Amino acid sequence: MRRDGTPAERALWLMLRDRGIENAKFRRQAAAGAYIADFLCVEHRLVVELDGGHHADSVAYDARRTAWFRANSYRVLRLWNTDVLPDPSPAAELIAAALRGEA
Repeated sequence: MRRDGTPAERALWLMLRDRGIENAKFRRQAAAGAYIADFLCVEHRLVVELDGGHHADSVAYDARRTAWFRANSYRVLRLWNTDVLPDPSPAAELIAAALRGEA
């Protein structure tokens, strides 16, 4: 999935990569414990999860993942694909605010 992400993942990654938001280093599809974060910034302890319609079927699993991340001092920002497409700029602003501790 790392190479062939969804259109929303690819659009968001173009904004996050190479320290594109608040000079924060993000990793894509990064392992954290037993889980894989869609986008992970270790320095700021921020996980950005990008959810599509299939996540409606995995609410309990997503809740366990979020609980694990929070128990390990990560903040979790959940975005829907529709928050990123067709324009990822508002999502980038939310991520920037989270990195600054404003969200």
